Amino acid sequence: MLDEMRSLGRNFWLYTVGRWISQAGWAVQDVAVPLYVLDKTGSGAMMSAFVMAELIPRLLLNPIAGVIGDRYNRKILMYGLDIARGILLFGVLAFNLLSIHQLLIVQVLMSVLGTFFSAGISGMFPDLVEKERLAQANSILQMGGQVIGIVGPVLGGLIYALGGIRLAILINAVSFFGSGLFETLIEYNWETRKLSSVGEVWEDIVEGFLFIKNSKPLLVLVSLAVILNTLLNPVFAVVLPYLARVTLGLSSVKFGSIETAATLGALAGNLLIAGKLKEKSEGMFFRAAFMQLGILFLLVLAAHPAFRNVAYPLLIVTFLLFGFFNTLVNIPMFTKLQKAVPNEVRSRFFTALNTIVMATTPLGMAVIGPLLNIVPVYELVGFLLAVSFTIALAFYIKFGETIMRVGDDVQEVVG
Repeated sequence: MLDEMRSLGRNFWLYTVGRWISQAGWAVQDVAVPLYVLDKTGSGAMMSAFVMAELIPRLLLNPIAGVIGDRYNRKILMYGLDIARGILLFGVLAFNLLSIHQLLIVQVLMSVLGTFFSAGISGMFPDLVEKERLAQANSILQMGGQVIGIVGPVLGGLIYALGGIRLAILINAVSFFGSGLFETLIEYNWETRKLSSVGEVWEDIVEGFLFIKNSKPLLVLVSLAVILNTLLNPVFAVVLPYLARVTLGLSSVKFGSIETAATLGALAGNLLIAGKLKEKSEGMFFRAAFMQLGILFLLVLAAHPAFRNVAYPLLIVTFLLFGFFNTLVNIPMFTKLQKAVPNEVRSRFFTALNTIVMATTPLGMAVIGPLLNIVPVYELVGFLLAVSFTIALAFYIKFGETIMRVGDDVQEVVG
């Protein structure tokens, strides 16, 4: 396996190590900033303001960032924006811009830079490895991120306790510079076609959304992904915390262990894809999707009063298995999309997809949150899963062959 991983090539590893370095630095700051805000203000409203300062710029700028990612040199965007974020954070320390309102402005600026960075790398990554090895490459990249996701919060809390917000920001600034250094060494040629007028920006944005609409396989797969995300995301973002803390009264440590179980399951799934399944994982998409939904029905049992005594271990098992099968769904799906979308529209496609997901996700949360005060948790979860399973089955029956063709050399484009 190690020889196979090395054979993915120099460009892949320069990209991957660079991403891991910046993710590690960001994980530290991502823990330290909320702690600092709460220590200074004790305000939940201010915490929400920081979350919105991250999300709103991404939602507004994603389509424009996709245009820039397709029109300009992605390698320069990648390392240039990493270095720019490092400079910004060094400036925060040098000029002592550590008041809550100053950090809120910094949060907005970091979100803006990160949005354009993400657009560039989404278009660039599939070109760094051979098509038939994309699933393996995606798994390896995610594995490192998942390890960081486990270690990062603990490390971030420790660093904040030892050196406060200044040390956390310093580490993140250095990580962005280190990441940029690795990225400058990547060999990547991209023929740019720079914008000649403001009107072209809107035309390119529309083209990104139309590309989804006009390709039947892509439209069907994206529709399934968006619908299931809208239905299921509230289960993890809203229902699980409510179930764990309010219904079951679990401690924060136990709640954290449930989320860690999901990460460990995802790590196991990525190891399986990277080491054994590789591109074969794409053929398992629907099997993994139905297994994922089937596993989640255990949540109904965990939420039912009759199973209160075994609810915690049941939740651990549920999310361990869910993390595993969720990876066997997500990696093949993104690999198919990376293969299917042409280079010249790839950044716009993925930013358009991300915008659709970001716009529809709050809809599910807005509906599910109030229902928790009216409907028993196990009934609500059971209903959401039943609807999700029915929709997935309908897509499989009607569009199964179409979805499995996504990523083939020939795409069906409808006019």
